Amino acid sequence: MYVKVSMDGAPYLRKIDLKQYKDYKELLRALEAMFKFNGIEYEQTYEDKDGDWMLVGDVPWEMFIGSCKRLRLVKGSESNGLA
Repeated sequence: MYVKVSMDGAPYLRKIDLKQYKDYKELLRALEAMFKFNGIEYEQTYEDKDGDWMLVGDVPWEMFIGSCKRLRLVKGSESNGLA
């Protein structure tokens, strides 16, 4: 299950296979390494199959990988009001 990943301020997108990871912690470590950021600085958000933006971690992992269409890393202050 490949999804696009973007990060605020990064000039490029990445594509990752969510099924490659076993849980949220493993996904976060991979994103931190991929984009060279500290997990405290950015919130991980995702667009679900209904087109709504949600915070990563709000639903069980299996439900997340089944409904995630794309990921976006946003500055912590910009994620207020999600979910």
